[in-house]
Amino acid sequence: MEEYTVKVSVSDFAAALDLQVVVEGKGFIDLCSQNISRPGLQLTGYFEHFDRTRIQVIGMAEHEYIETLSPAAREKVCGQLFGRNIPCLIVARNLDIHKEIIDAAEKNDCPIFLSGQITTQVVNDIYAYLSRLLAHETMRHGVLMDVAGVGVLIEGDAGIGKSEIALELINRGHRLVADDCVIIRLINENLIGTAPEKIRNFMEIRGLGIINIQTMYGPGSVRQEKGIDIVVQLEKWDESKEYDRIGDVNITAKILGIEKFKLLIPVSPGRNIPTIIETAARKYRLKQIGYDAAQELLEKTLK
Repeated sequence: MEEYTVKVSVSDFAAALDLQVVVEGKGFIDLCSQNISRPGLQLTGYFEHFDRTRIQVIGMAEHEYIETLSPAAREKVCGQLFGRNIPCLIVARNLDIHKEIIDAAEKNDCPIFLSGQITTQVVNDIYAYLSRLLAHETMRHGVLMDVAGVGVLIEGDAGIGKSEIALELINRGHRLVADDCVIIRLINENLIGTAPEKIRNFMEIRGLGIINIQTMYGPGSVRQEKGIDIVVQLEKWDESKEYDRIGDVNITAKILGIEKFKLLIPVSPGRNIPTIIETAARKYRLKQIGYDAAQELLEKTLK
């Protein structure tokens, strides 16, 4: 997938990562790369293969090297670094920031931040922040539930009963992530689902109206996000269609290029769909540790 650019204000960036603004620069940062650099080689004047889109972080090693340079040498390498239009520079460990660095940043309108964290922690925090900020995302119509620790995305035509099924699962102690609209982000090759901020914790039940799940059932009935493990597709029972009765049919759903196990569940009067979904989640967990009931039955039959 192609990278895209996100514009973040200097103040928002500093607040998100608990940073002190030293130079505000142009007041915003253009971010398009999840990678981070420590410009050790660049401080020696080597800029071959330099990726200017990366956030630059200076730690103790870079700081100590800068200390060995003459003011003229510092001015030269800092001018070369900031002249390449880097997003920003972050100095870790509350280290002193040399005047030549500040002068070059101000000349090129580049933000500088200061962190009290050790360098490794700063890099980890930035990476986690960028992973979410720059994650590719899509939106799906459905309900996302945490069922026995398994992320279950329930999809189906309007009016088939997705929200009512989710409500019954909540009554059984499982947790709601999103109703009606699910935002899915691809983060580190994992599909993470959440609800749009404005409708988080709310659910629409036909004939009843809007209810707030957290207010009604307590904080333990909801969660802000959940990785998607299973996609459950609900459809009206079709007598002419052959449905899986063994559990050996392997169907997948592709979301943002990632394939997830998919269950096609027919809905008809009398079928307890919440129990089926609950059982599907537990069956998925057993499969993750290597147990397959269909395979066990097959082996017993062939003995």
